[in-house]
Amino acid sequence: MADRAMAVAAWEALFRAQVSIMRRLSAVFPSEVMSLNEYDVLFNISRAPGRRLRLKDLNRHLLISQPSVSRLVDRLAARGWVLKTDDPLDGRGTIVELTAKGFDEFRRAALHHMEAITDRVGGTLDDDELRQLISLCDRLREAQGPTPPPSRHLED
Repeated sequence: MADRAMAVAAWEALFRAQVSIMRRLSAVFPSEVMSLNEYDVLFNISRAPGRRLRLKDLNRHLLISQPSVSRLVDRLAARGWVLKTDDPLDGRGTIVELTAKGFDEFRRAALHHMEAITDRVGGTLDDDELRQLISLCDRLREAQGPTPPPSRHLED
């Protein structure tokens, strides 16, 4: 078992690095097109098979609460970026599908965002360090077990 002071110092370093990087990325994100929360929704749907995802499953991947996700998906649907349909396997569920228009908007923002990430992270760490960071973060995440639902205070 690791030393308590060392574990707390490592957490603090990881947390502060993440906050600092996110603030920089937020400052250059094309927010006139979409918010970071909207981008996160589109990103998660874009990675799903057929670019379709159950709303319930989408909620598990985001840092905002379920009511906020529902409102955000409604806004994206009003723009024509996603389609909402009833889940044929669960009449109470909803499927959210990325439209061609939504994918085009997501892709434009993603290219800009990836460039900023490459500058901020890839410009600081070499490939071996990046692989090590991925491995360490994956281990930390996997050790936590299933992800609990987000807290109500993480609203969009």
